Amino acid sequence: MFRIPNIKSQIKRVGTDKKKTTQNKAIKSNLRTVLKRADVLLADENADKAALVNETYSAIDKAASKGVIHKNTAARKKSLIAKKAGL
Repeated sequence: MFRIPNIKSQIKRVGTDKKKTTQNKAIKSNLRTVLKRADVLLADENADKAALVNETYSAIDKAASKGVIHKNTAARKKSLIAKKAGL
């Protein structure tokens, strides 16, 4: 059962936590989508790999800068993308 806080600042905190959780979920969901799309398109020979890598790096960097993923996780994901792209 969910308990409602009595303290005014904690009531406000519950609201900000919900808002931030929603924003973080959206960023993480977008990141997963971009990474899946990158995997599929990097397997294709005719894909524009440079543009794809740029878009993927941008999504990874955005998630890392917002604190949704750790900076080392971001570096690892970027490294794997570069390896798959043959850069």
